[in-house]
Amino acid sequence: MQSFLSSSLFPPAAAKLVASVSVAAGTGARNSGGAVIAVVPRRSAAGGGGRCVAYASSSSPAVNTAEAGVVVPATMKAWAYDDYGDASVLRLDEAVAVPAVGEDQVLVRVAAAALNPVDSKRRAGKFKATDSPLPTVPGYDVAGVVVKIGSKVKSIKEGDEVYGNINEKALEGPKQSGSLAEYTAVEEKLLALKPKNLDFAQAAGLPLAIETAHEGLERAGFSAGKSILVLGGAGGVGSLAIQLAKHVFGASKVAATASTPKLELLKSLGADVAIDYTKENFDEQPEKYDVVFDAVGQGEKAVKVVKEGGSVVVLTGAVTPPGFRFVVTSDGSVLQKLNPYLESGKVKPLVDTKGPFAFSQTVEAFSYLETGRATGKVIISPIP
Repeated sequence: MQSFLSSSLFPPAAAKLVASVSVAAGTGARNSGGAVIAVVPRRSAAGGGGRCVAYASSSSPAVNTAEAGVVVPATMKAWAYDDYGDASVLRLDEAVAVPAVGEDQVLVRVAAAALNPVDSKRRAGKFKATDSPLPTVPGYDVAGVVVKIGSKVKSIKEGDEVYGNINEKALEGPKQSGSLAEYTAVEEKLLALKPKNLDFAQAAGLPLAIETAHEGLERAGFSAGKSILVLGGAGGVGSLAIQLAKHVFGASKVAATASTPKLELLKSLGADVAIDYTKENFDEQPEKYDVVFDAVGQGEKAVKVVKEGGSVVVLTGAVTPPGFRFVVTSDGSVLQKLNPYLESGKVKPLVDTKGPFAFSQTVEAFSYLETGRATGKVIISPIP
């Protein structure tokens, strides 16, 4: 990966930050073994004001940066691939250059990241024409602590706990240096303060999925009093589409599909009707819906159960009118808008119980994601 380290797209940062942040509420900062040289206040996961992140010295040369008042490392640990393929192309590199911070960006010390189907498709080379150059550090979703800010950043400060989807456009020139690393650089407009009641792992699983669910409902013209059928209600996007439709948009009726063991989960999320797709064909039922949200690729069947003048949101598979497909646009203001629903508990993250996976288990986590059997989001935490 020597070309990765010397690439002009990954210039080394000016200084060295060695310590880590807690990855869940109530967890103390971890010291790397050196003497503490700075302590930066941060907002706690529980909303308290007294917690701190301790930054420690290391044997590597370092100088303080004026922007952050702390030291930032020149290199970091990151998962990367320098060729397209299956999960086996991923490798852990312990000397990847920390990304430079643009004037509208912040540098986030990553505490947790989530995997999404787009990560797998991108790694497999399905978006070569618009992808970033190889080698690539994958990862869209992030939660962590801001350690450096650009000169034009206004609303975020060092020490803030944030979360977001780091790529504004999922498929159009995504970042070469993603979130499966110790540090990632993100535009201020893509981030929001982490909900106070969520730990980093829970928060990391939200951004891309909740933005996709929200944008899909908005594009479909969904509003209070309308009905919806969510296909794949136990998945990362589907589980949030149920909750947003019910608790944010004011749906009159929410139906959703899942396998037998997950029917009670659908009801706990807010589904009025839970359909067992292993025993029933949803397209053979007489009921029709104002919107069908298809997260699993059953567009041809979905159009059979939408009302006249209704919409079918299609995330994958073939599109049959009146179905439509879209690619989500990352927007921190959407996350900020939804934070009150998350902090009140009306909308909850759904994290697959096989995780969080350790940073060292990233290949296994990808392989599990690609079975299609995950319930909710597949999370990597802590990092590293």
